[in-house]
Amino acid sequence: MAGTDRLRQITDAVRSAGRAGVAELAALTGASEMTIRRDLEVLAEQGVLERYRGGARSLLLRGEEPPFALRTQEGLDAKRRIAAEVAGLIADGESVVLDSGTTCLEVARALEHRRLTVVPLSLHAVNALAGAAQLTLLVPGGRPRQGELALTGPLTQASLAALRFDTAVIGCCGLTAADGLTAYDLDDAAVKRAAIASSRRVIAVAEAAKLTRTALAFVTAASALDAVVTDETATDEETDRLAAAGVTVRKV
Repeated sequence: MAGTDRLRQITDAVRSAGRAGVAELAALTGASEMTIRRDLEVLAEQGVLERYRGGARSLLLRGEEPPFALRTQEGLDAKRRIAAEVAGLIADGESVVLDSGTTCLEVARALEHRRLTVVPLSLHAVNALAGAAQLTLLVPGGRPRQGELALTGPLTQASLAALRFDTAVIGCCGLTAADGLTAYDLDDAAVKRAAIASSRRVIAVAEAAKLTRTALAFVTAASALDAVVTDETATDEETDRLAAAGVTVRKV
């Protein structure tokens, strides 16, 4: 099992049970107890859990998003395929507002050498695009969320309200035909809504697992999306429901 997959499995197991022992986690993942102890140290440094002798207890509440650093390498191949597909949907010369999150960070990297105007909504994406020679980079105001570095607050929303975009690329924590596009964080949801309101076209990016989730904060109905780009493991049942809501679904 790859290290990032193992870290996510450990995180999910400890959060589900509240706590777990080293021997239990070693049996679950097939890794040695020494490896599990190192993994627990990594997760403790990221604020995911708290170590105690022989095991760890979760610091993540149900419905909380795992830390950005943990999600960055998770499903990376799928995120890069999604990013490449999104880049192909955007024409040179467009103005693009690019949401925060790890999938949108991969979209930023896929757009780095394009002739576009891009407004990133996270400092991670700003940093990824800062050296792009052909791209016009506009940086909104706002307060960065710790770790996530997503820009939020009234300054961010005012920046978005002052502009009009050809395309919004929006990430999510959950997306279903019934509950729409949702986020874990209320401030993040408000920024997503502002980006959508200022855009002619909305493309949502979501790995397949997110098409079965609903998070706390409602952003918009599925019918407000023009397209959803997801990975090939998404079930036909979920994608057919989105298509029935009028959304173009692309599986890569």
